[in-house]
Amino acid sequence: MLNIIKLAVGCPSLEVLRERLNHYRINGHATVQTRTMPKRAEDVLDGGSLYRVMDGMILCRQPIIGLESCQRADGSTGTLIVVSDDIIPVQPRPMRPFQGWRYLEPKDAPPDLGDSLAQNGIADLPPQLRRELAELALI
Repeated sequence: MLNIIKLAVGCPSLEVLRERLNHYRINGHATVQTRTMPKRAEDVLDGGSLYRVMDGMILCRQPIIGLESCQRADGSTGTLIVVSDDIIPVQPRPMRPFQGWRYLEPKDAPPDLGDSLAQNGIADLPPQLRRELAELALI
């Protein structure tokens, strides 16, 4: 099992991410477009998730259910990461910006936020406040 981490550029919150995913769908599933197909696709498809970075923090993950080749608007070949509609909040963790996507080993992935914290509204707090609370080890 292997995860992927990718920036959610222009998504300041989980709600905006949910709305955006409604626009990029194939066969009823949400998709995220990227340039390159993971060389370790088999490991990613063996229970991996797509972790999303928003405003410098890893905030959520979505189980990956498929990887498909596609043609990009410029005519080049790309990849669609097909993800579950389930957006699972994780314990916020700072992450510097990077290009494209990266592999994320399970041992390095932040744990899920948990039902009690998610239901208490932690996942809906503004990213800057979540970052400050995480830095203080309060969440």
